[in-house]
Amino acid sequence: MSQVRVLVGTRKGAFILSSDGSRRKWDVSGPHFAGWEIYHVKGSPVDPNRIYVSQSSGWFGQMIQRSSDGGKTWEAVGNKFAYEGTPGTHQWYDGTSRPWEFKRVWHLEPSLTDPDTVYAGVEDASIFRTTDGGANWAEMPGLRGHGTGPQWQPGAGGMCLHTIILDPTNAQRMYIAISAAGAFRTDDGGASWKAINRGLRSQYIPDPDAEVGHCVHHVAMHGSRPNTLYMQKHWDVMRSDDCGDNWKEVSGDLPTDFGFVIDVHAHEPETIYVVPIKSDSEHFPPDGKLRVYRSRKGGNEWEALTNGLPQSDCYVNVLRDAMAVDTLEQCGVYFGTTGGQVYASSDAGDNWTAIVRDLPAVLSVEVQTIA
Repeated sequence: MSQVRVLVGTRKGAFILSSDGSRRKWDVSGPHFAGWEIYHVKGSPVDPNRIYVSQSSGWFGQMIQRSSDGGKTWEAVGNKFAYEGTPGTHQWYDGTSRPWEFKRVWHLEPSLTDPDTVYAGVEDASIFRTTDGGANWAEMPGLRGHGTGPQWQPGAGGMCLHTIILDPTNAQRMYIAISAAGAFRTDDGGASWKAINRGLRSQYIPDPDAEVGHCVHHVAMHGSRPNTLYMQKHWDVMRSDDCGDNWKEVSGDLPTDFGFVIDVHAHEPETIYVVPIKSDSEHFPPDGKLRVYRSRKGGNEWEALTNGLPQSDCYVNVLRDAMAVDTLEQCGVYFGTTGGQVYASSDAGDNWTAIVRDLPAVLSVEVQTIA
């Protein structure tokens, strides 16, 4: 029987939740790296025993950890990240000539074909790559060389590169998103990048229709339809069917179109999930009711999924990297909250259960389906 492994990053350590394919009983391992902020934990799609962790501390800085045995043991690997060029010569995001600052790794995206190749999205906004399992990291400088760099601004969480999507049909194509700059695409393996924000509108920036400056919270894609992207923006749920060149709003009948997460069903590329949050100043579910919303039509028409979720006095948030799906025949959906719960549905969202409670605030959730 298949196994499912849920990788959870929290404010105070990482946790690994394991079950067989029935997904009824879960074993909890952790905390790994107790006391550290774990911004992201993700396993290689090529080798499920290879797992990478972004470990951060205000006192001790940023570290990358690697496991080659499914999280039983760990080793710190090459933690030297340096922006290319001479210090003092890079343009800062406000247009001055101070160097960009390396603060933390927000997102790790292992290669679809090589367990030793991993991409890292960092703050301040840049992308790095390792091809030797994390021993050495090199910046892909084409992104920061984009001419709009001086117009990028930090969102409330910092100027973070938080989303990396690899196109399974085109090894040269990759999508990234930055808060608050917007979404970008490369079609030449990272040598150059194109801003893909046409159709996005942000009310509180000088030019609401600007090429960059939009606060994108998360982007999702289904591997069988790599030209179609779904976006949860600061406000608005958006969709593109031409690789991000043009976007249209699909918020439809959602109770609010503010939120952080968005994800796609493993087998149904038109079935998408979001968790609406009341507003950008009140980061909790509307009416204190935790509801996942599902659209089976790629947006616009949404249904509330509530069975097993608290429907009163619930004031948690669900952060941008805190939802994932498994690839079992009956698709499982998972998300974590700032209240320390991880909820799972083994029937594509119809019914939910808390598979673990009382963890530190959850920052990220990823899932491995192991044959």
